[in-house]
Amino acid sequence: MNDLIFYFLLLLLVMAAGYALFSRNLLNSVVTLSIFSGLLVVILIALQAPDVALAEAVISAGIMTSFFIITISKTGGAE
Repeated sequence: MNDLIFYFLLLLLVMAAGYALFSRNLLNSVVTLSIFSGLLVVILIALQAPDVALAEAVISAGIMTSFFIITISKTGGAE
């Protein structure tokens, strides 16, 4: 049963990456990358790597998402 959940999380991870890659809206891409990071944190915790999961949560889901949103708001979001 745990393998089924793990593979489902991996499938969600790939789907989030694909959506972030092909999305036309920058803000949607940033939010999807944040969801991607959250899913990756859950997978890393399931793989018993809490130190790597904590670093991923702080750096990618927290700091990078904030920087991206601030940058998009200051530039007007034009592509």
